[in-house]
Amino acid sequence: MEIATYLVILALVLQYPLLESRIQKIQRRADRIERKLDLILGHLDIQVAEPGLEQVAALLREGKKIEAIKVYRQLTDAGLREAKEAVERMDVAAK
Repeated sequence: MEIATYLVILALVLQYPLLESRIQKIQRRADRIERKLDLILGHLDIQVAEPGLEQVAALLREGKKIEAIKVYRQLTDAGLREAKEAVERMDVAAK
């Protein structure tokens, strides 16, 4: 029984780098798709207001980018990098 458990754990440990690499690849692809969609929406002059993000937009208008990122993270449970990229996209779209 112990040997089987160790073999399963070993198999999982060996698979982790492959899974992490795959997840990163999917994330990069999703980021590219999101950037393209933002460009299309901007070209068509379509504003998509996400619920609760009015406060983030107001902070951006006031020039408080760091506070806007903090609020975005609180509202969406996003990570720091994701929040920063989203707020920067909002800032570019607003200009």
